[in-house]
Amino acid sequence: MPRTWVWLQLVIGWLPMWALYTILIVTMHPDTSASTAIETGFHAILCAALLGLVVHRLTQRYRWPRPMRGVFIVAQLMAAALYSVTWYLTSALLEGSVRASHGHALRLTAGAPLVPFLITGVWMYAMVASISYATQATERASLAESLVAHTQIAALRSQINPHFLFNALHTVVQLIPHNPQQASHAAEQLAALLRTSIEETRDLLPLADEWTFVQRYLAFENMRFGDRLIVDAELSVEALDALVPSFALQTLVENAVRHGAAPRIEVTTVRIRAAVRNDVLTIAVTDDGVGADQSATARGTGLVRLRERLRVLCGDTSSLVTNSELHSGFVATLTLPARDGVAA
Repeated sequence: MPRTWVWLQLVIGWLPMWALYTILIVTMHPDTSASTAIETGFHAILCAALLGLVVHRLTQRYRWPRPMRGVFIVAQLMAAALYSVTWYLTSALLEGSVRASHGHALRLTAGAPLVPFLITGVWMYAMVASISYATQATERASLAESLVAHTQIAALRSQINPHFLFNALHTVVQLIPHNPQQASHAAEQLAALLRTSIEETRDLLPLADEWTFVQRYLAFENMRFGDRLIVDAELSVEALDALVPSFALQTLVENAVRHGAAPRIEVTTVRIRAAVRNDVLTIAVTDDGVGADQSATARGTGLVRLRERLRVLCGDTSSLVTNSELHSGFVATLTLPARDGVAA
């Protein structure tokens, strides 16, 4: 969060306290003018706010214990008393200095009876400390949630790479008895693909980078399928700049090749479309292969894992919808907010 915004929040938070304290002065001292009450209240709340920064630092150093300990409660009571006394003295000194600058004799004055002033100081300490501890608890919860999400993503990524490796090795094995030389070339291509797969550590990356990897994958698969596999791709410039989860497009394309083209001897066309409309990126991968019945639209574990990654990375702002009927092809449509990868 920008430092300017933090300070603005602090100022806004203390403004109601200034107004309340001014009203208390007017109520307890009816003969005091409104301008004097406003000025005196400002001096008192200014001291309280500055001391509040010290309290905030104190709460950062002495964390809220779990379970609660008696020594912590005693320390907080002592700190509240010290805050209250310090606030009284600094407020009185500041108010006296201001009066002296206006030609009056220098004297300590807080503008309010001592006991109510000290009670108000304890209440202010409790307010600042409780807000600070609540903020820290929220930050810890957010950090824990973030760590869980990153752990889930890492686990899913560790599942994607072996899945891709198994399918790619299967392609090489199929080529060995028919064309050993091409199998050797495929093994080299596979090594390059795996190097890229392992070195890619980004959770989100521009679609252009993902498309480069997919093109290498399709060139690798073309060694096995030859003319039986046709790829028709249209990706807009805006779509190529948008961010997508790593291996998202590769998962959709691999799903189309493995489950659409591999089981048949006829020519299979895989169509890839990506466009941005109304700040929404839509990626659709269609094949005219064997399709799947409605009860099997997950079509393997790859799409299931991709859905899990989308849920962790994008929450409810993304979706992966599949549509297919047996012997009529398969369509997988991914939608997510269009975030500019160049700006990121």
